[in-house]
Amino acid sequence: MKKALLIVDVQNDFCPGGALAVPEGDKVVPTLNRYIELFSKKSFPIFASRDWHPEKTRHFKEFGGLWPEHCVQGTKGAEFHPGLLLPENTIVVSKGMDPDKDSYSVFEAFDFQGRRFDDILRSMGIVELYVGGIATDYCVKESVLDALKKGFKINLLIDAVKGVDEAQSRRAIEKMLSLGAEKKKFEEVVKELSRFC
Repeated sequence: MKKALLIVDVQNDFCPGGALAVPEGDKVVPTLNRYIELFSKKSFPIFASRDWHPEKTRHFKEFGGLWPEHCVQGTKGAEFHPGLLLPENTIVVSKGMDPDKDSYSVFEAFDFQGRRFDDILRSMGIVELYVGGIATDYCVKESVLDALKKGFKINLLIDAVKGVDEAQSRRAIEKMLSLGAEKKKFEEVVKELSRFC
């Protein structure tokens, strides 16, 4: 079974000081770097999703949505957190580009060639994802729920996620686990992957 690491939306605007900061969102970065190193050593693919909004989108309050302007294409806020050590061969997928859609889930994301995330996974034979990032109660949750619906095996990296609201995040985690995701921490993943070269 081919495995991959999925890092969800670890962008400047979602970290302290950003336009839509998740409390302590940057705290996931050191732990995610350990996962990145582990998956790189095992030659498993690494995906990083990002919000990549146009300036005008129904996602933003100004145009009828819920959120302040954030992660606008080409801005500093849309860049990955500078401490996140993504390898050169990381597959970046972008979502939120359609001005008429919210696109919380990475399954609404595309790579630079315009391929859907789902299609990339299938073409690479990936059936199992290890998921970390921000925010637990929004894009992480929606990505995990979509992945489960599509039949992927999901490991939620509980030590590498942060949410907007604590109670909401707890409920999101409960929902993901109730639908089949497994909760994992770094030491467990190291042990799991130790049989791979």
